[in-house]
Amino acid sequence: MPRVKGGTITRRRHKKVLKLTKGMYGSRSTLYRRANEAMLKSLWYAYRDRRTRKRDLRRLWIARINAAARLNGTTYSRLIYDLKQSGIGLNRKILADLAVRDPKAFSEVVKTAAKG
Repeated sequence: MPRVKGGTITRRRHKKVLKLTKGMYGSRSTLYRRANEAMLKSLWYAYRDRRTRKRDLRRLWIARINAAARLNGTTYSRLIYDLKQSGIGLNRKILADLAVRDPKAFSEVVKTAAKG
């Protein structure tokens, strides 16, 4: 009995990989083996950096909040403590947005947190 060759299935898999690596430099977009390596690496980078982006954005928000808090006579850690004590449930993303787009509203939040 002759062996079974996976012609159409293999071709389909190869075409899928080559489609994903279209536009990459050199043999990464034309040769299956190099393209598969490039695809696996790029998918891993995408997975990893989706998490890194969250980390980076949080650091940016904290830096912005701290800068705005210092303009209002307090520090980041003191502000976050006061917000928790007074029961104001604003997250860092919203606070950073307020600090950049609406400094007056941010000042009001700081004053309210300091009172309560």
